[in-house]
Amino acid sequence: MPTLPTRIADVDALRGCALFGILVVNIGAFATPWFGLGLTDPAFHGGVDRATHFLVALLFETKFYLLFSFLFGYSFTLQMQAAARADAPFVPRMLRRQAGLWLIGALHAVFLFHGDILTTYAVLGIVLLALHRCGERQALSLALVLVAVCAAFWAGMAWLQSLQPAGDAADNAVAMAQKAATALAAYRATPAAVVNQHLRELSDIWIVLLLVQAPCALAMFLCGLAAGKREMLLHAADYLPLRRRLLWAGALAGLPGAALYAWTSVYGDSQAWQVAGLAVGLASAPLLAGAYLALALALFERLRDGTLFALLADTGRMALSNYLLQSAVCAWLFLAYGARLMGSVSPLGALALAVIIFSLQLPLSRWWLRGHAYGPVEWLLRALTIAAWPRWRRSGAAYL
Repeated sequence: MPTLPTRIADVDALRGCALFGILVVNIGAFATPWFGLGLTDPAFHGGVDRATHFLVALLFETKFYLLFSFLFGYSFTLQMQAAARADAPFVPRMLRRQAGLWLIGALHAVFLFHGDILTTYAVLGIVLLALHRCGERQALSLALVLVAVCAAFWAGMAWLQSLQPAGDAADNAVAMAQKAATALAAYRATPAAVVNQHLRELSDIWIVLLLVQAPCALAMFLCGLAAGKREMLLHAADYLPLRRRLLWAGALAGLPGAALYAWTSVYGDSQAWQVAGLAVGLASAPLLAGAYLALALALFERLRDGTLFALLADTGRMALSNYLLQSAVCAWLFLAYGARLMGSVSPLGALALAVIIFSLQLPLSRWWLRGHAYGPVEWLLRALTIAAWPRWRRSGAAYL
């Protein structure tokens, strides 16, 4: 039996970085019922609060889930290689994997976090399965079309918003305030009320996922698929010119677009401007995510033999377990499962909590992987994928 190849440490470390960025954004949705409503939480509208919101919107929102999406597409090619090594049919394996991912995501959305991304990934993974034989140029062209159409759609929505009478905007603000108050009461009430509120919000959140996250996530899936076919992250040093171009694109277009998105999100005085900023942000976010990828790879080359890189790689190696753990901790802190802190923690306090949670996940992941082959949820998902019980205790390195 051939020896299994060593994991690509850069892929795992990049997942670790993406996990931190996702936590910084998601904790905001736990901390305040006003998240995503287009209005400022009246309890936290001071200069420091808004500056923190601006920083998070500028550097984190709409970027790190794209980096994770790129890695999902890249890992798709690793799944193809794993199936070939096992001499197992690829399509049935992936269908089982996506079904398992959807089930885990559905439970996550109902009980912990209505902003779950796993169910979207599961559905889009089926689309990627249908497209996985397309060429690299075709994949990248389709990715460009998806981002362009998504951004154009929201630009059109901004134009329509600008045509609405001022009275409609005022009525909408009142409705959003009532929605926030209802959510806050439910999330602070009982665990059953939390679940009921999640179910109510899921009927609306799918529209946001379909029209905002899904097209861009699929685009990054396709970019990751193209990169995986070339094994770019296995031979990252061979792509220095591309990495430099990604850095320049992020600095010259991605960062200014993110700044406009952040400014309109935090300081915009009309919904039309906020939606216009969203359109620009969606168009520019892949460029900034690409720059983050290039910057991280450059840093990894300097840190590869250090403790921080090893901790990031271990954390990313069990990214699914850590993603769910982040939600579980935040649900306990902010919802009726535990401390009921929703509405009482400032944006800066939420950011500090995100740093603390992730800092604890780094050594926890290393401790777990000293004795186990996979993270606990990764182990379960692998069992569903290969339709067999994988080893539980650590006995060597493997890809997936």
